[in-house]
Amino acid sequence: MRPRGRRFQERETKPANRINQHIRVPQVRLVGDNIENPGVYSTNEAIKMAEALELDLVEISPKADPPVCRIIDYKKFLYQQKKKQKEMKAKAVKVVVKEIRFGPNTDDHDYNFKLKHAEKFLNEGAKVKAYVFFKGRTILFKEKGEILLLRFAQDLEEIGKVDQLPKLEGKRMIMFISPKKKK
Repeated sequence: MRPRGRRFQERETKPANRINQHIRVPQVRLVGDNIENPGVYSTNEAIKMAEALELDLVEISPKADPPVCRIIDYKKFLYQQKKKQKEMKAKAVKVVVKEIRFGPNTDDHDYNFKLKHAEKFLNEGAKVKAYVFFKGRTILFKEKGEILLLRFAQDLEEIGKVDQLPKLEGKRMIMFISPKKKK
């Protein structure tokens, strides 16, 4: 049995793109800014061209026929790819879900207080998950909970639209409201 710590040292990180001698096809299509006449070359010839420029031959599109390669600095290429992924991640829309909890016998004052919070959340662009929590025997008042959530949705119809109508899940009746797109 081998020691536990070694397992991680033995594992090699396999590069995402094949480079130089790891390209095992007979011919490749060369593209890029630093090539005088792009086209199809033998792999050995392409590697020699890359070595003459002191750069790497990197396989960009392995599924093409023949595979597309570029003569570039591999480290710089990896850096640019990481940078692009980071930018895409930053541009991705993050959906925030805020929860508002009611009881089946929620009073008008509490209801209005929670309604103002929901309006604020929707104006900030967050989704609202409103739910009525039934404790003990209050599950008998399912209709009260549904009426409360429908009233809540109706009061928020100016700034939000209902994604999911009230649905009973265990001891909770849940409804989702998302903000309307601003024009």
